[in-house]
Amino acid sequence: MDCLTITLFVDKYKDEAVYIGQLLVGFTISWTGPIFLKIRDPALSPLSYLPTETELSLIASLLYVGGIPGPFITSWLSNVHGRKPCIIMGGVVCCLAYSVLVWAQSLAMLYCARLLAGLAIGIIAVMNLVHIGEIASSNIRGILLTIIGIFTTCGSILVFAVGPYFSYKIATSVGLALSLAFTLLTLFIPESPIFFVLKDNVDEVRKTLNDLGREGDIENILETKNNFTNKTTKKDWVELITLRSNKRAMFIVFTLNILQHCSGIFAILAYSGSIFAMSGSSISPNISMLIIGLFQVTGSASAPFFVERNGRKMLLFLSCVACFLSMLLLGVYFYLDHIQYAALKNVKWLPLLILIVFVIGYDAGLSVIPNVLVGEMFTTNVRSKGSAVAVSLSWLSGFLVTIAFGAITDNIGIYAAFWFFSCTSFIACLFTVFFVPETKGKSLLEVQEILENK
Repeated sequence: MDCLTITLFVDKYKDEAVYIGQLLVGFTISWTGPIFLKIRDPALSPLSYLPTETELSLIASLLYVGGIPGPFITSWLSNVHGRKPCIIMGGVVCCLAYSVLVWAQSLAMLYCARLLAGLAIGIIAVMNLVHIGEIASSNIRGILLTIIGIFTTCGSILVFAVGPYFSYKIATSVGLALSLAFTLLTLFIPESPIFFVLKDNVDEVRKTLNDLGREGDIENILETKNNFTNKTTKKDWVELITLRSNKRAMFIVFTLNILQHCSGIFAILAYSGSIFAMSGSSISPNISMLIIGLFQVTGSASAPFFVERNGRKMLLFLSCVACFLSMLLLGVYFYLDHIQYAALKNVKWLPLLILIVFVIGYDAGLSVIPNVLVGEMFTTNVRSKGSAVAVSLSWLSGFLVTIAFGAITDNIGIYAAFWFFSCTSFIACLFTVFFVPETKGKSLLEVQEILENK
């Protein structure tokens, strides 16, 4: 392949490069699923000793601690220096994190690397939401934002596919390769036109929108300039908590992000191999994890087809119902297993089936709709800040839920954890019905009007 061909390829697909970042997010979140099985095996582990369950839970949960400051750092930098440099910075940090993970030989190195990985994907996750939400036109914005979920799921499948069958170092090196590819390709992505609006650079706004094929949106985008000229970062934060539409947006997206992660998805992905091992399933944990990953794609791939046709609200509601019922049934299964119910030995395949239903339901709605709403609901000048707070809150929820999962499992039983996840999914159903507005086909300004008048 000559240099001209490479240049043409990069130029054609440069706008899609940010989705590689979502592959990286999914890979990093699910990395512990197959890798924990290796760390528990002295012959395969990079460590010289067997870590305790508490130490393993820290490896899993420190990712979310690292993810908390990333969005706040970029909420300021993205308005000062641009969305693109922040995305590139996330890739560089991820390269560093995976470099440490590949060569890790102690718990301290694993802890530091997972903190760095969390910082990186915290940056990437929030900036991808902001960037895609701002470069997309309103008629396809929902589809492009839901595709984020597909690529995140594909990242999980990738780690489930390579993790069980390759050594620790080779499997982790795949994450390093993804980090390098993402960092290099994001050098060619366009800057958000909204950033140029913030900088009052009309010429760049017109040029960027023309390059994106959004010539018809130029005047509408320029009309928003008056909403945030002469505003400072301090005023932006004030508007985030005082402007009626932003307060409403905060309440909705923050609550959904908490409920999203309290549905149990992070704990299930982090402990997927262990869950199947505890269930006594007749299918090996390695195969079960891969099956779960493949069915996640089914859920994620269905979302773009329905999100613009049936709307965000209906899709989110049906997703929450599926999560509620599947977690309830899984809790019942493990409770019967706990009391040694004899007939259970004939349905050892049931946990896999239930988790298939869960991941299809979750990835079809609850995984993607909160992210879509984060990219749609805040006013332009505070979108990066609102997204930062929302994503940071979600990482904190992920940390607490992942830690709590291990504690509840050890002290009460795994069935109690699944019943907790079921209850939060039921609350998410009710919240969707009574509080989440429909934003299908609405421009960002129209969404603000809806929130202002609610």
